[in-house]
Amino acid sequence: ASYGPNPICKGCLSCSKDNGCIRCQHKLFFFLRREGMRQYGECLHSCPSGYYGLRTPDMNRCSRCRIENCDSCFSRDFCTKCKAGFYSHRGRCFRGCPPGFAALEELMECVEGCEVGQWSEWGTCSRNNKTCGFKWGLETRTRQIVKKPAKDTIPCPTIAESRRCKMAMRHCPGGKRRRPTKTKDKKKKKKNLMERAQKQHSIFLATDKTSQ
Repeated sequence: ASYGPNPICKGCLSCSKDNGCIRCQHKLFFFLRREGMRQYGECLHSCPSGYYGLRTPDMNRCSRCRIENCDSCFSRDFCTKCKAGFYSHRGRCFRGCPPGFAALEELMECVEGCEVGQWSEWGTCSRNNKTCGFKWGLETRTRQIVKKPAKDTIPCPTIAESRRCKMAMRHCPGGKRRRPTKTKDKKKKKKNLMERAQKQHSIFLATDKTSQ
């Protein structure tokens, strides 16, 4: 079961000095290792990264995973663990999870995310529960959660949003129309004009009496 003291023949049923193991013991997997231009066989208890164990009546072999960015796989077309930076989803590896799925960082897997329905129409423009009496208000629209996420730690998208809107009726029917308030500067200016007019009128009266 070995070719002299050469450790490359460990676990072999038959071994070549140049090519290493040719046949492995029943429970081990035959793996053909390549190093530059040279290749030699090894008998392993488990297959290395990027390979999976394929058991056959003739001899167990290590076959390469055919899935891109896969670190270990269950079969040729089903990955069980992706390389660092990639998420596992249904036997494939992705940089980001597909739509409708959320990333589970601790396991680097894609799980079912929170599914929401379509947005409703925008509601009535209002302010302080009134639809008139102001120039600007807010209108709101909502959507429902159709399917809860697989994990409670996965957040759902926002289900309500509001935006600024212009009211259709600025003045309420039957209500008194409020006069625009005047600023202090306007009031002060008007007061100064009144005082100046009264002063000029007093001067005019005094001049008129003197002339008489």
